[in-house]
Amino acid sequence: MAAPENHFKQALAKGQRQIGCWCSFGEAITTELMGTAGFDWLVIDGEHAPNDIRSIRDQLVALATSSAEAVVRVPIGETWIIKQVLDAGAQTVLVPMVETADQAAELVRACRYPPEGTRGVGAAGARATRFGGTPEYIQTADAQICLLLQVENRIGIENLDEILAVEGIDGIFIGPADLSTDMGHQGNSAHPEVRAVIADAITRIKAAGKAPGILGVTEEATQAYADMGAQFLAVGIDVVLLAQSARALASRWSAHGTD
Repeated sequence: MAAPENHFKQALAKGQRQIGCWCSFGEAITTELMGTAGFDWLVIDGEHAPNDIRSIRDQLVALATSSAEAVVRVPIGETWIIKQVLDAGAQTVLVPMVETADQAAELVRACRYPPEGTRGVGAAGARATRFGGTPEYIQTADAQICLLLQVENRIGIENLDEILAVEGIDGIFIGPADLSTDMGHQGNSAHPEVRAVIADAITRIKAAGKAPGILGVTEEATQAYADMGAQFLAVGIDVVLLAQSARALASRWSAHGTD
């Protein structure tokens, strides 16, 4: 038995648009709920959400029967955490704050077994191998790992072409909030200067044969990124969706007063 096919990776390779959403509660039950919504991919956020390796594992379990691909965003691009999330069963990894081609190359190696990489060969008793029930996992896992890198500051944009030249990268995710702040616009990702940089980056990513991705948190921004050609497009954040809906509902009925 081989490693499971990564349908999200295959869709990106075919140029198919994939619509996703962020999971930021750090709870398996909410991620399981999000897995029923119909998204193509869902981010289990280890960078800004209150997650550790156990809660990441539990959310991977919660999405096991969902058609949505679990994308695990690690808190930092370090080999040790990538090893842990891969052994926990992640097949798609998103790494924040990638700035150079050398860093990108090390991240590729972290996702592969020797001799091409540095991933530790210790998954025999881990969830990734169905606890030893996937005898050909070691031989087949590399081909099913999807590596997505976040480029989200001026240094990363300056080095984008060199990063794109690194073999083994499936897609580049542009982080609009961090990028706009680094450009001096303090989170204003709608600023024309920021939008121009994002549009140019998406064009360059596509020209290099990689999948461009991004997160839009407003209808206007999401449509603008779609028009630019974003291929794996996140259209919301679960915490924000709940907060906005709850506040709107409370405001609506509070305005009516009480009888």
